[in-house]
Amino acid sequence: MAEADATVPPVERLLEDIDEAFGHLSDAEEAEHPTVRVLVVDDDERLAEITARGLRRLGFEADSTAKLPSSFGGAVPVIDLGILEGAGSDVLAAVRAARPIVVTGATDRASRAIAESLAATDYLLKPVELDDLAAAIKRRMK
Repeated sequence: MAEADATVPPVERLLEDIDEAFGHLSDAEEAEHPTVRVLVVDDDERLAEITARGLRRLGFEADSTAKLPSSFGGAVPVIDLGILEGAGSDVLAAVRAARPIVVTGATDRASRAIAESLAATDYLLKPVELDDLAAAIKRRMK
């Protein structure tokens, strides 16, 4: 590289230019692949944390809880149906508004009907493969 007057620019300036270019590349990559926040809610706290940890390894910003929150703060909720037992109508309304991904061991029609009444975007059977859950999260984000 040469300046307009044919002199060679200082090394420091070249390094600054390269650093700036990498910064723009990082910004473009982040815009193309935004961080997705996920909240895994399961009455089995250990399973919820294992699932969240796996999602973090796949690049998601994932947390876990064994208690059903009253709101999800923009996170994609991944909810086990068992956690909904005894939930009040206000909490169920918050779940419905958040359009959850339901993960459950239940295969009966009643469980599927509950998931549909919650406006679930996906219904996945346990044990869930992380790649399948990641694909459901990505579909939910479209």
